[in-house]
Amino acid sequence: MGNSYAGQLRTTRFEEVLHNSIEASLRSNTVVPRPVFSQLFLETEQPLAHDGGLHGCKGEGVISQRVYFLSFFLKCCVFLVCVSPTGRTENDDEDEEVGSESNSPPIPYQMKPPPEGCCTVTGFCQAAKDLRLSSVGSDPLDVPAGFMLVGVKCPSLPETLLVCAVDRRFLPDERGHDALLGFLGNCIGCGEKGFRYFTEFSNHINLKLSTQPKKQKHLKYHLCRNNQNVLVKGAPICWRGHDGRMRQTGSSLSEAHMTSDQQLPNMALTHPPHTPASYTAGSNVDPNGLPQIAGVPHSQTNGNHVVPPNAQPVLNQSRPGRPSAKGSLANAGPPKKRHKGWSPESSANGQSESTAKTPTSSSALSTVPVSSVLTNGARSENAAPLSLLQGSSLTSLSPPGLSVTIPDQLLHTCRLRPVIFKGHGSLPQLTGNADEVLLSSLLQSCYLSSQNLPRVYQHYGPSPIQPLSAEMQILLTVYYLVQLGPDQVPLVEDLEQIFMRSWRESHLSEIRQYQQPQTPGSQGRHYGIETTSTLPGLPLHLSLPPQSQQPLTPSQLPWLAQLAASSCGESVVVLEENIGSLAHGLQQMFSRLMEGRLENTNYVVIIVTAAGQETQSCVVVTGRHQCRALAESMFSPKEGLTEINHQLSTGVSQELIQYCNSQEDGDLDSLLDGATVDNSEPSPLSSSQESTEERCLKTTHSPKDTNSPTGSHAQSSKDLPSPQERASSPKDTCSEYSVEWREVRPIQLAVARKLLSHVCAIADSSTQNLDLGSFDRVSFLILVPSSEVTFQQTVLHLWNSGVLQELGGSDQECVSQREAERYVVKLDQSARARIDSLTQEAQSNSYTLYILVHDHAHCDVKSASHSSSDSGLGLVDQLLNSRQVTDTPNILILHVTSFPFALQTQYTRISPYNEIHWPSAFSNDVDLYHEKTRYFGVSELLESTRSGSSLPLMRHDSSFESMASALEERFPKLHSAVIRTTVLIQQYCIALMAASGRVGSAHNLHKHTSVETLEIVQSLLTASQQCPAHHGHMVLLRIPSLALAAWAHRRLSRVRRQLGLEESFEIILGNPNQALNIGQSFTDQIKTWLKIQDADWVPRTYLELEALPCILILSGAEPLGESLPRSLKYCDLRVISYSYLQRTTLEQELGLAAYLVRAEARPPNNLGPGSDLLESDAEKLSSTDNEEEEGQENGESPLSFSQQLQSCPDGGASDPFSTQSTTSPNVPKKGTVDTIQPPLHSQSQLQPLTQSLQNTQATIHQTQVQSHSPALPISQLQPQPQFQIQNQPLSQTNSQPCAQTLPQQQSLSQMPIPQPQSQPLPAAQSRLQHSKSTSPGSLSPRASSPNHTCSWARGVSRPPSVLLPRALYDIITASDSSGLPRCTSFLPHMSVAWASSFRPLLSKMMTCTEQSLYYRQWTVPRSYHMDSSNRTEGRSDNFHPRRLLLSGPPQVGKTGAYLHFLGILSRMLIRLMEVDIYDEEDIYYNEKEQGVLYHPSNSSWPNPGIMKTMPFDYTIHDPKYDDISSVYCPGFTPSFEGHPVRQEDVYLRRRTSRIKLSKYAAYNTYHHCEQCHQYLGFNPRYQMYESSLRAFTFTHLLLGEEIQLYFIIPKSKEHYFSFSQPGGQLESMRLPLTSDWSPDCIKSPIFTPTTGRHEHGLFNLYHAMDGASHLHILVVKEYEMAVYKKYWPNHIMLVLPTVFNGAGIGAAHFLIKELSYHNLELERSRRLEGGGPTDDVWPFIILADDSCVMWNAVDLDAHSGSVEHAVSLKQILQHMEACPELAHYGLCGIRKWSSRGLTGNKQREPFSRGHLHDFLLLNVDRSQNVQYNQNRFTCHDVDFTLRLHSAGLLVCRFNSFSVMKKQIAIGGYRTFIIKTKTTDVPTAVGPSQYICAPDSKHLFLATPAQLLLEKYLQHTRQKLFPLSTKNYTHPVLSVDCYLNLGPEVTVCFVSSRPHSVNISTTGMLFSGLLLCFADSFVTPGFLKKFTFLKGATLCVISADRSSLRQTVGRLELEEEWRFRLSDEFQTANAKEDRPLFFLTGKHI
Repeated sequence: MGNSYAGQLRTTRFEEVLHNSIEASLRSNTVVPRPVFSQLFLETEQPLAHDGGLHGCKGEGVISQRVYFLSFFLKCCVFLVCVSPTGRTENDDEDEEVGSESNSPPIPYQMKPPPEGCCTVTGFCQAAKDLRLSSVGSDPLDVPAGFMLVGVKCPSLPETLLVCAVDRRFLPDERGHDALLGFLGNCIGCGEKGFRYFTEFSNHINLKLSTQPKKQKHLKYHLCRNNQNVLVKGAPICWRGHDGRMRQTGSSLSEAHMTSDQQLPNMALTHPPHTPASYTAGSNVDPNGLPQIAGVPHSQTNGNHVVPPNAQPVLNQSRPGRPSAKGSLANAGPPKKRHKGWSPESSANGQSESTAKTPTSSSALSTVPVSSVLTNGARSENAAPLSLLQGSSLTSLSPPGLSVTIPDQLLHTCRLRPVIFKGHGSLPQLTGNADEVLLSSLLQSCYLSSQNLPRVYQHYGPSPIQPLSAEMQILLTVYYLVQLGPDQVPLVEDLEQIFMRSWRESHLSEIRQYQQPQTPGSQGRHYGIETTSTLPGLPLHLSLPPQSQQPLTPSQLPWLAQLAASSCGESVVVLEENIGSLAHGLQQMFSRLMEGRLENTNYVVIIVTAAGQETQSCVVVTGRHQCRALAESMFSPKEGLTEINHQLSTGVSQELIQYCNSQEDGDLDSLLDGATVDNSEPSPLSSSQESTEERCLKTTHSPKDTNSPTGSHAQSSKDLPSPQERASSPKDTCSEYSVEWREVRPIQLAVARKLLSHVCAIADSSTQNLDLGSFDRVSFLILVPSSEVTFQQTVLHLWNSGVLQELGGSDQECVSQREAERYVVKLDQSARARIDSLTQEAQSNSYTLYILVHDHAHCDVKSASHSSSDSGLGLVDQLLNSRQVTDTPNILILHVTSFPFALQTQYTRISPYNEIHWPSAFSNDVDLYHEKTRYFGVSELLESTRSGSSLPLMRHDSSFESMASALEERFPKLHSAVIRTTVLIQQYCIALMAASGRVGSAHNLHKHTSVETLEIVQSLLTASQQCPAHHGHMVLLRIPSLALAAWAHRRLSRVRRQLGLEESFEIILGNPNQALNIGQSFTDQIKTWLKIQDADWVPRTYLELEALPCILILSGAEPLGESLPRSLKYCDLRVISYSYLQRTTLEQELGLAAYLVRAEARPPNNLGPGSDLLESDAEKLSSTDNEEEEGQENGESPLSFSQQLQSCPDGGASDPFSTQSTTSPNVPKKGTVDTIQPPLHSQSQLQPLTQSLQNTQATIHQTQVQSHSPALPISQLQPQPQFQIQNQPLSQTNSQPCAQTLPQQQSLSQMPIPQPQSQPLPAAQSRLQHSKSTSPGSLSPRASSPNHTCSWARGVSRPPSVLLPRALYDIITASDSSGLPRCTSFLPHMSVAWASSFRPLLSKMMTCTEQSLYYRQWTVPRSYHMDSSNRTEGRSDNFHPRRLLLSGPPQVGKTGAYLHFLGILSRMLIRLMEVDIYDEEDIYYNEKEQGVLYHPSNSSWPNPGIMKTMPFDYTIHDPKYDDISSVYCPGFTPSFEGHPVRQEDVYLRRRTSRIKLSKYAAYNTYHHCEQCHQYLGFNPRYQMYESSLRAFTFTHLLLGEEIQLYFIIPKSKEHYFSFSQPGGQLESMRLPLTSDWSPDCIKSPIFTPTTGRHEHGLFNLYHAMDGASHLHILVVKEYEMAVYKKYWPNHIMLVLPTVFNGAGIGAAHFLIKELSYHNLELERSRRLEGGGPTDDVWPFIILADDSCVMWNAVDLDAHSGSVEHAVSLKQILQHMEACPELAHYGLCGIRKWSSRGLTGNKQREPFSRGHLHDFLLLNVDRSQNVQYNQNRFTCHDVDFTLRLHSAGLLVCRFNSFSVMKKQIAIGGYRTFIIKTKTTDVPTAVGPSQYICAPDSKHLFLATPAQLLLEKYLQHTRQKLFPLSTKNYTHPVLSVDCYLNLGPEVTVCFVSSRPHSVNISTTGMLFSGLLLCFADSFVTPGFLKKFTFLKGATLCVISADRSSLRQTVGRLELEEEWRFRLSDEFQTANAKEDRPLFFLTGKHI
């Protein structure tokens, strides 16, 4: 039981050494403290400090000392907790247990068996004495001196304690110290004394433990006597802390750096490979003007300013004064040692409720300076404004009796409003001037949420996992606050992640244990609890104190907190001494605050610890920066705007404006008044074109060069044309500007197709939620936010997309933009009527699919129940989520957004399978679409900040930040947005005055503006002067407040007017509620550029402002989807500091700068796409007002140092895409530019150092103006040596305007300029077709030459530059531990909340789909979110089946994609409503017979008598048979040339027409509609798939055996059959009587033989039958039975016998006919038994092909002749069944449809006799003696019709009806595969291989013999019947059968039956004889009736060789025919396959 910490110090000198070192470090200001601790600690810990980066901190001063000391201190604190005052650990056996438990599962403890006969009852000792507190509490107990009564916890008796006496020396004091190792105890029951081991004592008192007995585990409470002298439970025994011990992760401190729960032990000392530079960016700006620390790596400049990688803001969960859901609970989390009596639900429920009501939001950040205004996106929607947040609401939080008086004049005296964060315990009541204090429960909510363990840990048995103790939470909070710099604001997400990291590391092994069983069951990526690789809120070289040794006790907490706070000076003050309560601490804090003792203090932490009481705490924010930021963060965006409006309306801001206007040199308004331009005085920027350069030169002087401004106004303005005149004059047109309406890009087409595929997937699913086949057209309505510009923009896109024409809305000529407005609606109060109208229209037009496109779907996710009617919010919930919309089956909702996070929660209505994500450029998806453009968005902007070769596109303005911060200090009551906007507009005004040249240099205006602002203004003013047509740039100024934006517009407009710049640029106020309004002169200018002739045309969208020089002030709480033109050059977002710290709002603002550039454009140093290629133009002048061209066209290396110093108006200093060099204003003109070396500065040195503006200006090197030759090339100009300017920060060099080196009175146009010899750009570069907008209506420039004279033409190839507030810049450029931008870890949207604090971070490797699943798992909607009510008990999801979500980055082209989707959806619906119908003319039609009419043309039914007189037409007219042998008919001569031989797949190439389906069409399995549900098996009375298999047996002579068939009969169809008894043997299929008739019934059973078409067969006859009752039977092969049953569960199926699996269509028809006749006989017998007539049973059946899709009828019209129209199959069948003498006919049918109508004249015979196909009405009674040939594969219907006619039966075709056959390329009986016997793979086998000589060795084929024979005869006709080829007059005589001998051979069919009907053959000479299975009716005498040509061919076919010889002998064929032995053949079948044999011979 020794003290054996391996490797740790055991000397008692440790404390003295440690404290001496700490004291020395605290007193020292210059010396870095000697690392005593690292000398005393383990050697293995030394690399930790070095790897962490401490050795790299070479800087000097307090900052580096604090960084080092904080790291040193944290390790010391850990060890202090671990080591007792005596220098040894408290209990080493406890440590051994901890160590063993953390590395392996606990080993079950085997207790020593008790002695014989002793008591073993729990609660009694082994002497059977009662030890229970409830029993002995009143008894007097003998307690020896030095002993204490202690309560022992017994696991089996959790409700009571056991009493024992323990020597107090072995128990800890109230601080957890001074406990001796070991044990000494007495039993108070039996009195036995001297138990020296707790194990022995636990056996004696019968604890019955399952684990190793430990006194720390089971000695729980002190026992004391109450007033009644009863022994009761007292204070808990403080074993290593207040509430129990923490678990250790290992024996080494290095475990605190474990990066994940999968990390190997040997990786414990490693660190992540990067420290984001932006973590410490806040330290680069020193408000006191201190120089930046040189030589310190950027990532470690100020270690205590590190931005935590994943953060959630403090202070915005609930408004001040509102209690948290658990505000009154001191410790609502689970007990540290959870027992069976504690329900985890009590905590979980409270936490979830608290999460919903007090949400967290990323509204503050740790690098937010005071100038930032922080948002509360997370507060409840009914929160009051700031002025209403105080007062009585504060007093409701505290228990009665405790109160604190707030001092009077607190705000006036201290100039701040303190923010009090509730921590642990209840705050006292605040009285007095309560509105000067803010109260927040956010920190308390953070504490509670971090103590609510996830359910996976709560319900995993007796879990050893414990939440963080209150003491550890407080200490971690102090650690976090200590790190924050003076400009940083705490983030609740940072603190939350610190808690989670500490908790994970303290329970690493347990977390691993519980995560392992979850992994296999998880789907996709596992989003379990993970350990982050870097600790949020701490530098990488600092580690948390591990929880591996002992818990933190209340007595240790105060001095550890004090020790931590001492490292940061006075920034954090801990009040704990003599603090008895929170009230006392707050009173003391207020006293110090009023006395000025907290002047340098940002945070006051009050800690109250008292023995036997819970630890209490609170945090008071007293820093001015932090108080302002936190106060403003408590506003919702709406409330913030309300407060701003209030301050503007009450005049509070006037003092600020007046102060800003008053400068050192006089009032700015006075300067403006003095600079006002008279009407007769020209504007310096508006003179004639010829002096443009001179004027620009004179208006951009440096202060030293602006001494004589009057010289720049000498030019008269009388020749100045108006803007429209200038643009319209021929010589002033810009050849580089062109208009091209863009087409759909390939990636947009791909996304549109993805949308379409998702819609098809919904339709194809088994849910029956969308029946695409039932829709014949598309209608749509696009919902956009209530922004007039967005509305007009969408209308413009729609108008130019062609969708309206494609949908058939109207013709191209009459479509106007006004008409397109009917399809777009703003989401305001007027939208309700439009949605209601659409819903009613959808309900009445069930065949129209309505698409509701909700564009910018993230803008309104408010619940309707939480929104007021006048707010405009909640409309989406009211309209799109209403039952009338969601329940309408033909309405599909498409949400489109760039920020889908608010729609991806646990309660979302959108299925993850219905999400469509834009292809990501990072996954190389874009490369698949051959895009000519590349998207430049947020990621590319961030990439540009990581390159040091040029200024990044996204940056911040330090000068502006410094000025704003100073004013925020001066005006504490003003909202920071008011201050920042005022400063920004003031800078723009001053920059306008300075750039215009109207104010002399004596006023020194440049020091009152910033470099960035001056550059923006100079670029705006000079850009249009370089283009003949005055094309220019747009500057976007984003001011969210409408009131501030209106003020800014008025202010800028006044300055512009007074400076005489009205014609130079436009100032536009972008109010979302108002239409776009610009001046008439600028409108005329745009009309001239766009060549618009309409006099009333005005621009309605920002896209139409392309190339217009303007400042656009975009207002509104958030952008509402407005697209900006490609001429946008600067995106000024310096005012968006508040309410923008959710991911959606941040990315929404940055999305304004999104851009499309050409994919071929190579960026400099891979900063991003779209860079101009480097040029070299040596003859450009160095210092003219054409500096912009020099900066972009004079080639230089991207690394050239001069480029970093560019400051020309349009130069590359603000744009990394301007990679060319220009001359810096402070660089002398000597030597060559090529000699300049690349800079050695790092990116951190490029950060501007902001001092006061005066200091900044004073340090600028002024440029000396020098004269030189006008043609002097720039290559001869050399900047000053690098060492002279190396130390100049970039902001200083950039603050100087372009210097002019030419004489002031000489313009560039008057100077000789040599022709430039520049390197030409590639062709791709000259085709500048980039687009800012991605819509179809974008403009596209086309360059006419590589050297652009138009600044706009150059600018459209580059994305705009973005200026951000410093706070947001630091956040956006920072990365979290996963490598993602820090903003991605923020709360995704203000309307959602995190589901748990125990969530992992987003991963950099996540796809869009995985990111969606992440948010769906870890976010929940707040109560005011529209999806919060979308929760159904008992369901895991509640998705709407017809709702899609399209997401993609902003400005990428989503509008064009979904508009194209609407077009292709319409085309697909039309395609679905159309089918390919065989459309062929009848063949071999004889026009001569058309003159005879047997029936009147209007006859309804045929007359049997007349039909018998009509000749039978033997000719086959069906075009599908144009490749078979024609049947000889006297008087007909076919044309053999017109019908070439076709191949096997010829039916795929037959002529078809696309025909729209009628409402009477037959459908395949893909059709779903509500009407079909019951027909297809959705009968509520029967279960789906419920059917029975019935056997049916009958005998047939031809088959020679019994045939057993099977019927599959659904339960719903059993009434069509008769059974021996219910459920018994199947007897017959019921048939109606001939006399029966019903208008809704078809009497004839319909048989459809089918194979291979279970999906595509047209078996759904519901619509074709028009709902009539009918009996439909599918005839399928046995091996296909299961698949047909699956797809058609409600159809009756007749399963052919197994022997017919390889048979053809002839077998199916043969079996159908014979079965039907046998059933007819059975029905007659059944009728006879019932006493009914036998002859009255209906004898007809229908044989229908499975491709019959529609039916038509012919109407005879007197004017137009015969007209065909679609009719139902019901109408046709009822008409045919009603034929008066139908029983006289053996076979009836209808003709095949053709688009050519009725061939011949209009009076065609309505009925005819001839061949019938595809759709037959067969009389099985009259045709009983004529059977189908069951062996036939082809032409079986021709053979059957010829035999039926020869038998004397009437065949009638109803020509007034026609059937349309759909082309189905899959399956069918014509699909034959001929393959060899040896392999199943189809091989090329020629027809000559189909036969072979008998008994020869030949390749046998696995194909039926009959099929081989038929194919052989078809393809070898010339060999078999050479005399018959193309010899119609000498046909081949075929007896009793018809076989196809090829199209060039004619067959004459004759029947050998007696009394048969045959054609007259008298005098005919036949060229051949075909005898196929000749029966006894064929005799020698019969054959002698026919005469044959000499050499005619005989072919005799038999089943075997024996019958073949018998046939030859019986028919005496050898008398007239000559045979050879080699003329005998067989089909190429094996013997077991029963080949057919045939013999050929020649006529003698």
